[in-house]
Amino acid sequence: MKSIDRYMARLIALPLFATLIIAAMLLVLDRIRRLFEFVATEGGPISVVWRMLANLLPEYLGLGIPIGLMLGILLAFRRLATSSELDVMRGVGMSYTRLLRVPYMYAIVLAALNLAIVGYVQPVARYYYEGLRYELRTGALGASIKVGEFTHLGDRMTLRIEESRDNGRDLSGIFVHANTSKGDWIGVTAERGRFLATDDPNVIIFRLTNGTLIHNRPEFRAPRVLTFSSHDLPIDLPKFDNFRQRGGRDLEFTLPELARHGQEAQSAEARAGSRAEFHFRLVEVVTMFLLPLLAVSLGIPPKRSTSALGVFLSIVMLVTYHKVNQYAADIGALGRVDPLIALWVPFAIFAGLVFWMYYVTAYVPGGQPIGVLERGFAKLAKLIGRLLPGRRRKKAYTA
Repeated sequence: MKSIDRYMARLIALPLFATLIIAAMLLVLDRIRRLFEFVATEGGPISVVWRMLANLLPEYLGLGIPIGLMLGILLAFRRLATSSELDVMRGVGMSYTRLLRVPYMYAIVLAALNLAIVGYVQPVARYYYEGLRYELRTGALGASIKVGEFTHLGDRMTLRIEESRDNGRDLSGIFVHANTSKGDWIGVTAERGRFLATDDPNVIIFRLTNGTLIHNRPEFRAPRVLTFSSHDLPIDLPKFDNFRQRGGRDLEFTLPELARHGQEAQSAEARAGSRAEFHFRLVEVVTMFLLPLLAVSLGIPPKRSTSALGVFLSIVMLVTYHKVNQYAADIGALGRVDPLIALWVPFAIFAGLVFWMYYVTAYVPGGQPIGVLERGFAKLAKLIGRLLPGRRRKKAYTA
């Protein structure tokens, strides 16, 4: 790489990775509160929150990588333009196409990475995430016993604990009610207790201390009452059904699986859904090759201007286009429009707009594709500045 290429690589790297990290953190912070609430409500261990977040990261990166790439290139060209370095480069004969060499190196690498994420990693991670949600709801992750509430272990046992100490190792104020398959029922109260593991993974021992046990059968005239100082109560852990196989939803298919399912599915609805998801992922990856052109077109402000309208507009355009693709994929999955048309026609329109903006920037003297918006934005900013209370007081003092 030449020195100019190394310089461009450094300019792009910092905002690119900073944007990627910030975007991932914001998305994680938005989800982590809801995950904590969900896990706490289901009574699961807190450690499962981090496992669920790890399985959500591929989904966040699939959206964060394109935004990071675009903002990294846009902010690099904006810095070159505002510091007049771009004028020097253009003055010595460097074209925009030459300056885009390094941005496209980034685009190729990140597009390949994004293809691996959305095509292979994200579907498997989504399946594991749904599996963790299923296990939390069913209690297969070892749902904790809530203090002061009645907890049902299977269909035949109810447990209540008044107080828990030493991370659940010392329990007090215990009530247990259990039904057997023979029609018996057992009620137990005890001062203290603790859970002990056995050789059978499906059975645990609840060792109770200083309590009373009541045993009743239909043929008993009166329930039998037993006072004990120590009693071991075996508890059969509830059996849970295994989670479904991967592929219950199109989001859990990899790209080759989507292509195969889109041809071999028996119902027309299933074929349309698989084809829509397949084309949606491809469009999202291919769009990344347009982002360097869009970033250059929006990152260079007009002369003697420091307006950041291009930064704002680039995010709006990318997010809007992403939402259009999601809507097109939904329409294609319903079978109303062929997925090939529903997703690639908006891509062609977006690509045409990006190429036109780049042509105006690179080949039209003094060209500014958003010049009208820039001028309107500048006038609006001046108008707002005049209407501010502090501005009026300053003018009155000067007069």
